[in-house]
Amino acid sequence: MSRLADPPRRGKGICAMRGSCGRTSMLGADLPCPDDGNATEPEQKLRDLMASVCGPSFTLPDSVCCTYDQVATLSDRLQQAAPLIASCPACINNFRSFYCDFTCSPDQSTFLSVTSTQKTTDGKDAVKEIDYEVSSEFKQGFYGSCKDVQFGATNGFAMDLIGGGAKNASSFLKYMGDLRPGLGSPFQINFPDNDDSQYSRIPLSCSDTNNINARCACADCPAVCPELPYVAPPSSGKCHVGAVSCLTFSLLIIYSVAILLGIAFYSWKQALRHRQRRYERHALLDPPLSPTAASGNTNGLDGMIGRGGEDAESGPSGSIHFRLGRGASLLDPMEHLQPKQNKINAVLRRSFYRLGLFCAKQPVVVFGITALVVALLNIGWKYFAVETDPVRLWVSPSSESAAQKHFFDDNFGPFYRSEQVFITQPGDGPVNYDTLDWWLKVEAEIGQLESESGVTLQDICFAPAGPGTPCVVQSVSAWLGEDMEQWVEDWQSRIKDCAGRPGECLPPFGQPIDPKLVLGGANGDWLNAKALVITWVVNNYNDDRVAPAEEWERVLRSYLAGLSRPDVTISYSTGVSLEEELNKSTNTDVKIVVLSYLVMFLYVSLTLGGGLPPQVISAFSHRLWRGIIRLGVLLRIVKSPPEDRSPTSPSFSLIPTLLSVNSKFSLGLFGIAIVLIAVSSSVGLFSLLGVRVTLIIAEVIPFLVLAVGVDNVFILVHELERQNSLHAAQDGHDDAQSVDSDGRQPSTGTSLSPEERVARAVARMGPSILLSSVTEVVAFALGALVPMPAVRNFAIYAAGSVFLGAVMQVTVFVSAMALDLRRAEAMRIDCFPCVRLRPPIGLYDETAPAGKGVVNKFMRTIYAPFLLKNEIKQLVLVAFGGLFLFATIGIQHITLGLDQRLALPSDSYLVPYFNALDAYLDVGPPVYFVAQGADAPTRHGQQQLCGRFTTCMDLSVANTLEAERKRPESSFVASPPAAWIDDFLQWTNPTFESCCRVRRRDPTVFCSPRDSDRLCRPCFEGEEWDATMNGLPENQDFMKYLQQWLVSPTNEECPLGGQAPYSSAVKLSNDNSTVTASHFRTYHTPLKSQSDFIDALAAARRISNDITHRTGVKVFPYSLFYVFFDQYSHIQSTAVQVLSLALFAILGITSLLLGSWRTGATVTFVCSLAVINVMGIMGYWGISLNAISLVNLVISLGIAVEFCSHIARAFMGAGTGLPIDKEVGKKERDERAWTALVDVGPSVFSGITMTKLIGISVLALTRSKLLEVYYFRMWLSLILSGALHGLVLLPVLLTYTGGQGYSLEDTDEDWVTSQMRRPMDYEYAPFADEDSVMSD
Repeated sequence: MSRLADPPRRGKGICAMRGSCGRTSMLGADLPCPDDGNATEPEQKLRDLMASVCGPSFTLPDSVCCTYDQVATLSDRLQQAAPLIASCPACINNFRSFYCDFTCSPDQSTFLSVTSTQKTTDGKDAVKEIDYEVSSEFKQGFYGSCKDVQFGATNGFAMDLIGGGAKNASSFLKYMGDLRPGLGSPFQINFPDNDDSQYSRIPLSCSDTNNINARCACADCPAVCPELPYVAPPSSGKCHVGAVSCLTFSLLIIYSVAILLGIAFYSWKQALRHRQRRYERHALLDPPLSPTAASGNTNGLDGMIGRGGEDAESGPSGSIHFRLGRGASLLDPMEHLQPKQNKINAVLRRSFYRLGLFCAKQPVVVFGITALVVALLNIGWKYFAVETDPVRLWVSPSSESAAQKHFFDDNFGPFYRSEQVFITQPGDGPVNYDTLDWWLKVEAEIGQLESESGVTLQDICFAPAGPGTPCVVQSVSAWLGEDMEQWVEDWQSRIKDCAGRPGECLPPFGQPIDPKLVLGGANGDWLNAKALVITWVVNNYNDDRVAPAEEWERVLRSYLAGLSRPDVTISYSTGVSLEEELNKSTNTDVKIVVLSYLVMFLYVSLTLGGGLPPQVISAFSHRLWRGIIRLGVLLRIVKSPPEDRSPTSPSFSLIPTLLSVNSKFSLGLFGIAIVLIAVSSSVGLFSLLGVRVTLIIAEVIPFLVLAVGVDNVFILVHELERQNSLHAAQDGHDDAQSVDSDGRQPSTGTSLSPEERVARAVARMGPSILLSSVTEVVAFALGALVPMPAVRNFAIYAAGSVFLGAVMQVTVFVSAMALDLRRAEAMRIDCFPCVRLRPPIGLYDETAPAGKGVVNKFMRTIYAPFLLKNEIKQLVLVAFGGLFLFATIGIQHITLGLDQRLALPSDSYLVPYFNALDAYLDVGPPVYFVAQGADAPTRHGQQQLCGRFTTCMDLSVANTLEAERKRPESSFVASPPAAWIDDFLQWTNPTFESCCRVRRRDPTVFCSPRDSDRLCRPCFEGEEWDATMNGLPENQDFMKYLQQWLVSPTNEECPLGGQAPYSSAVKLSNDNSTVTASHFRTYHTPLKSQSDFIDALAAARRISNDITHRTGVKVFPYSLFYVFFDQYSHIQSTAVQVLSLALFAILGITSLLLGSWRTGATVTFVCSLAVINVMGIMGYWGISLNAISLVNLVISLGIAVEFCSHIARAFMGAGTGLPIDKEVGKKERDERAWTALVDVGPSVFSGITMTKLIGISVLALTRSKLLEVYYFRMWLSLILSGALHGLVLLPVLLTYTGGQGYSLEDTDEDWVTSQMRRPMDYEYAPFADEDSVMSD
């Protein structure tokens, strides 16, 4: 190298360099000679070549500083860049002028300065380094004309290839001037800043609409793009007042105003009461007046009791007996006390009575019929099939996305399978020599993996250039090769250079790799990337051809599972991983689910039995107390024991006898067996009908049906115990008297047979079971309206199981109850009925009916009286109003989606993989916009699709996608579209001598890449061809050239070849006469959250609809995740529809079966509030709305009825006689609500709430996040919300809005009998006509 000793001449007409002085090496490029001589006039041959190379915007000078060989070399170099930027005339013509001025300008010396030289192999001095003083105006204009030019094949920009991804003009020129093979320079070119530069060329502008050699299309020049209508980002447009939403703010205002009005009303009422009391105190001091005088027009008894005021409303209209009090009512009790009958209730009771009597008297027949029906239903098990395919599980086959996926797979082939690995390392990350060296060796081993049948990666991989060519492997190995030793200390520079200029580091499969695809979490700092990302792309099929790929993937999965390295975390997924792990999740919670069943079974078995009689418990409690007192006397804590006046205590030996006889263990076991039989029969029935079982069904439905069915078992058994206490058979044996001495007394009621008692129990509780079961089955069945197969099948199986379970509970279980009752009365041991302990005796005690336990006493003496106080009722309404407000706020925070990690076992290797995917992959999923109906061979059809020509439609398919890319916050589109139509038509450009070529002698024959240039010529050589689409192929020519383009390789000579990027992007008709469908590929922005995926799908559909509306071309979007997120486009409206239908169904059923639309409406309202609270908890507890949670909401609505229906029916039927210890002075509805709470409240708490709560609590131990989030959390919320609303809010609301009651008894004689057992209770006449109902 040498510096120039004497300064060269400078000035116009003087050169700076010229000719060729040889090469510095055998493989080097020819280098120009320093030459400060005068410019010379070119020969015609040189002028013609310059006109061809420099383009139409370059004015040929009269003299030049170059030779023919220099221009020929320049032509070869420009040919490498031309296909990348030819779509924008301004860019390519600026590019040509820039280099033609550099090479041939007669005024070179005014802006070029050779700063150093070097010796060539010939010993000559050649240019080593040169300064090119380009004007600032041209720098900025040149860069501006090229910076937005796209290269569709890579979904990127030409600037990434010709300018190294430069972000400004200086970086752009520096990249082109650096000494580098390829698109670089054979010698160093510097571009110093010089405000006085003599370089006078004016750059062409891509937005110059009047210059055909400058104007570019919208895709390459944003300045000429039409402006799209504004579309707000998904996150905007929500109304807020400060930090809260407008809805929340409004509800807060309404709630606050309501409370203030309530407080004001209460204060006013208290003031009135205070004045009334003062008046009464003054009245006591005044002399008494005559009743007739005091009452005005009233006289006689009416005047004495005071017809005015509240007393006038204290009894039935026209009931003189009620107003006269108990004595008068006794004169004619039948007329004024017996409540009205309800026809529907009477019919149901008689029907259930006959059913119960038949089942109790004919247990063998019932068991036989049930066994036959169950056997027939279970025949369907031979058609049993489990659905494991995630797409068929979670995607509705009738959904729009499913149909579009089917179309895409049929026309373009299924989306590729991918095997992906993330390598992370704490500290500085995995981009270090040792880790890279280790991984390159691992990757080489993976490339050699072979399955048992001999399948290798090469056999199944996606090879763009055809079978046997290099596979697509996106890895840092594409830049580093298989061995780090070749780079020594330069490996960091290699990674940095390749990441900055991927076009210079092409992998074996020939397409540049976006550094974001292989270096994750880098944020542009590639050497400090947080993860290495490696992806193998494998061909996919929808038939048996996929089997070899799955076989090799299992080998890869096993290899990766055994791969380890200290301080390195390996997260991976293969094509078979997701389906296998989803299927495996069903086995991870078997123990938890079984434990839940066992806990419920034990609870049911232990609580069903009658246990010890209260007298026995009382006696032993008394004995224990006496023992404590005696101990206190011995310790001198108590002075002397009190006198013992208690009856004789029974013997301890009686306890085992009573426990073994009264146990209901076998009956509870049979009740649970019925549930399992119902589930099994349901599976058999629906398997026969072709409904596939899913994993959710296997795990959840037995538990669900058990939780629902056990309630009916409790209700029936408890009612039977009540019937036993009223009608137990009396025995005259002497042994009975001995038992009486142990604390039992014979029943004083009418003696009935066991069968009769069982029938009466079924008659009384059957309508309640019918009410709850019908609403649950209807609610579950409505869940089948959700189109997702896994959820729809779940709803169908659940409805069928609950229905079959309810039928068997009122038939075969009734028979089992009758048999168990006979066993108990025969003093036979539970589980061992052959063993008889002692002669038959009466075990049931009328004076201490079953159920008066701690819960019953608490409900009767504390809870019910407290709840029904006026002040407490008002506080309850205020509290539940606040709860509703709290839930409404929570509902606004419910998100949509179903994170697939929740469906996996918590210890699955895919969980860390999905975590790494979210954290480190900075590229969104690809999205394809599929176009149908465009007549591509015609010019109009081409203009509907294209975007790189000036006559394309302003908002064509390609132009619209490009415009949407520029607003990613609304469109979620991140990359330029890969428009096949543009690249194909550019491929025919005759200036690209290495692209579309035909034989010179026979232009009908296309040249192959191996044919020499001497034999071939450009397809359209010598023909008109420009950016206005003049001369471009149409009709038959279009299809002929298109077919050739689709098989033309993509290489350095012609990067526009269509084989690699577009071979599967265009679907031709069977006769190859037209294009039936094609797709435009782009990429979404990185999608991290479920809402991102949902919004991206919505945006893609909006874009497609806009394109269809503007162009007339039918367009739809497709991406791999769309089929799973399609449900969220309509799930909110589906939720409203399904829940509304369920509410209407509940309103109709409850109104009909309860005999009052007011009570039915109240129950429906309370159930809706319970579900609203569950939805509110979803927002606070991170439970998203999806098909699973929607079905759970519908199920919640059905089960919520169970918490309410029994209390509502007891409220309506309280006319069977109110207990003697009722609260005096309460209004009629208050007393019925009190009776309902006391009568069935304990059963609702212990038999419904506790059963479900105990069973669901075990699911807290599950390892499945899906079960934990969508079943444990939601059902726990439902149980607590349902119990709270059923036991607190419902009784309060019934006191305000409940309907008129009726009798639950069948006949007058039954009613009279029941009243006679409640002495001193005739003074109460609760059931008045509608006019007599009290109000607050």
